[in-house]
Amino acid sequence: MSASQANHNGHESSIAVFIDFENFALGFERSRKRFEIQKVLERLLEKGKILFKRAYADWTRYRDYKQALHESAIELIEVPKRSTAGKNSADIRMCVDAMDMAHSKAHIDTFVLLTGDSDFSPLVSKLKENGKRVIGLGMKDSTSGLLVDNCDEFIYYEDLERHVEAPVMKSDVPKLKQEAFGLIVDTILALRRENRETLYSSMIKDTLKRKKPQFDESYHGYRTWQDLLEDMERNGVLELTRDPRSGTYVVTGFGGKKR
Repeated sequence: MSASQANHNGHESSIAVFIDFENFALGFERSRKRFEIQKVLERLLEKGKILFKRAYADWTRYRDYKQALHESAIELIEVPKRSTAGKNSADIRMCVDAMDMAHSKAHIDTFVLLTGDSDFSPLVSKLKENGKRVIGLGMKDSTSGLLVDNCDEFIYYEDLERHVEAPVMKSDVPKLKQEAFGLIVDTILALRRENRETLYSSMIKDTLKRKKPQFDESYHGYRTWQDLLEDMERNGVLELTRDPRSGTYVVTGFGGKKR
């Protein structure tokens, strides 16, 4: 089974993230937006565990971004600018590191490349030849169509904030419970976006804990995770059923709407 097939069937991916920061910075200079790495990582955590994060650039030019990247535990690789060859040096270093990891770390099955540069298309092809799933992430106005077509999946940065319809919370639900309900609803929406066919309660909790490791249902007033889901159903937020084989809860829809 390929990494792509395994992921689609509910397998939790082990992810390596490689950031061509100079290419990303060019896109942001054109759009006048600021790159927010946390938005990217939150989206990727919906897909699995991020085991490796590395960004490449001449960091003397991007000092303003270094603190946020450090806080997100991203390793910064310094590639000094050497006249016109500087950017190409960063590209080569990133390709070498990615291929080295593909051969030496068999447990990493998904490679995420943050770039819009078509020069990375051969790297994408080689990673796929080695059985890896490749996800690209870039900006719409600065991303090559060739790169988009070559990836198993491509995410546009601008779409990270795409709004989807969510159930309306009752106003009489206490604030602490509303916070828990909101986190779970967001997690379910994220799993739907990943085309997960059956939303088991354990899958929802595992994904939530990846995104919010500090989450604890007892803080929100519940003895167990099951109690929390049952309360959401009583309040018309979720619809639940039980899996006939395991007996565990499965979320079938929101507030009266079947999935």
